[in-house]
Amino acid sequence: LSEGQRLMDTFVAPSKTFTDLRRSTNWLWPFLIMVIANTLLVAVGTQKIGMRKIVDNGLRLAPKQAEKLDQLPPDQREKQMDIAVKFNTAFWYGFPILMLVGACVVAAIMLGTMNFGFGTELKFNQCLAITMYASLPIVIKFLLAIMVLNLGAGSDNFIFQNPLASNLSSLADPSSHFLFGILLALDLFTIWQLVLAGIGYSCLTKVKQGTCIAVVIGWWALLTLGSAGIGAALS
Repeated sequence: LSEGQRLMDTFVAPSKTFTDLRRSTNWLWPFLIMVIANTLLVAVGTQKIGMRKIVDNGLRLAPKQAEKLDQLPPDQREKQMDIAVKFNTAFWYGFPILMLVGACVVAAIMLGTMNFGFGTELKFNQCLAITMYASLPIVIKFLLAIMVLNLGAGSDNFIFQNPLASNLSSLADPSSHFLFGILLALDLFTIWQLVLAGIGYSCLTKVKQGTCIAVVIGWWALLTLGSAGIGAALS
């Protein structure tokens, strides 16, 4: 398959894309597309809403931090907000770096799980390529979020952590950090990515597709519970 065919087939015929990873494990193109989509989202969000407003929206997820800021004298609070705006601007434009690091961690976990747990002979670059191609639905999510922003909707609650109402987080109070974190993770696009990853590992091994999907979801559930718990403890 050409790189264009790989990208398209990830959405319409994923088995073709993942089977082709036996020939080439090049994951640069899906990563570059995610970088572009992330950059566009941050640029449009900053233009349409403003990073200051987005930071204010994010403070709703950290009421203790917001309370501390409110207790500061006006000039000091303004200074802290300026610092927060600059930090968030740099962070979200540089977010693809964290995405790459996270993809490497996930690939390493799945490499060990599949090779030691199921006796497969996967290589790290194959696992990383599966993770990258399986992550492509996030591009659709970012593009839809950009469309919503251009329509002038959702500015009162917009944050880059949750740019689109495609999960159950609206059912929980943001101050209930553990429950909010769990519901935030129950995202349609995340589930899509997990299923794609399971298909990918099945295509490159002799392990059944249902088993691979279950393994991927199992690790995702553990990591989600752990991160939600840490977030609640630090809040």
